[in-house]
Amino acid sequence: MAISDTDFERLRDFIYTICGMYFHSSKKFFLESRLVRRMEATGAKTCSDYYQLLKSMRGAEELKYLMDEITTNETYFFRNVPQLNALETKLLPEIVEVKNKMGFRKLRIWSAASSSGEEAYTLAMILLEKRTTLLKDWIIEIVGTDINETVIAQAKQGIYNAYSVRNIPEMYKRKYIREENGSFILSPDVKKFVTFSKLNLYDDSKMIFMKTFDVIFCANVLIYFDTASKSKVVQHFYNNLQPYGYFFVGQSESLHGVNDKFKTVHFPGGFTYKK
Repeated sequence: MAISDTDFERLRDFIYTICGMYFHSSKKFFLESRLVRRMEATGAKTCSDYYQLLKSMRGAEELKYLMDEITTNETYFFRNVPQLNALETKLLPEIVEVKNKMGFRKLRIWSAASSSGEEAYTLAMILLEKRTTLLKDWIIEIVGTDINETVIAQAKQGIYNAYSVRNIPEMYKRKYIREENGSFILSPDVKKFVTFSKLNLYDDSKMIFMKTFDVIFCANVLIYFDTASKSKVVQHFYNNLQPYGYFFVGQSESLHGVNDKFKTVHFPGGFTYKK
């Protein structure tokens, strides 16, 4: 089933108002294939029928399934090693020093658009290894959020395939991963530091309450937003960071022309932004 340009633009604009994701006309085939799949699943015979369904009282439930279709969730453990190395060796000791002077011994990290949890759990493993040294007697809190409820459920389970765990260093794998019938099961020691919940990054009423984070990761998400949406979301991230906090994006992403309040900090193999 082909979708007309008019119907494509109407549905695209509706999605944009809901979550800030903008599908350029060059992405029509991708969005069209996902929309057709949902139209068939719901029995909607025309784009107009499907649009009315999204706008109806049943729309919230269907929107959940549509978000599952259009969000990309390709991820794995220890995905961006230069970022992780910089956090562990340079930025984390710096944050701990600042917080010690302030008399605070709690570390809060947010994995925004956390997908199936690999990034959040990677951070938990790294911080767990610091519990006897740098973070002794500290409270560690890692929050993972995503708009896709299916991947949130997967994250809470903490069960992964061989692809997801392929980059985990052997030491971490021995300590925190158990293999069973081809599945790789995360240790409860790691899971207890991470909580997952649904969050639409474009929802001002929810974003305003995501406060007092020391570090925020939001990798490979801003590419789906246009400049206006990026500016809005990134401003929330800025507001929700502690004054000394760091904000990580994907290495192919940039805040140039989006937000000029962050300072760029370079490290071997990459960069981050500091408030």
